[in-house]
Amino acid sequence: MIERYSDDLVMDDIMRRWPATIEVILRHRLLCVGCPVASFHTVDDAVREHGIDGADFRSDLLAAIARSDRAQDQSCRERPSASSKRR
Repeated sequence: MIERYSDDLVMDDIMRRWPATIEVILRHRLLCVGCPVASFHTVDDAVREHGIDGADFRSDLLAAIARSDRAQDQSCRERPSASSKRR
């Protein structure tokens, strides 16, 4: 099951689900990686706490998520299913 991004996801969940977002988070100088508060802060909370442009950050974050999802979809299509291996 692929989880979709939503504004109520916390930063820790976003980084775990889409590791490519870590690069975006670091590039925008957020300190969420390894921060115990990341388990509680949403994107809006993090943007507010760090005083960054939320639109730019969210745009970069969503682009990283989209790339990750496309890569995962591609790898799933390339992997043979269990039933095709038995033939």
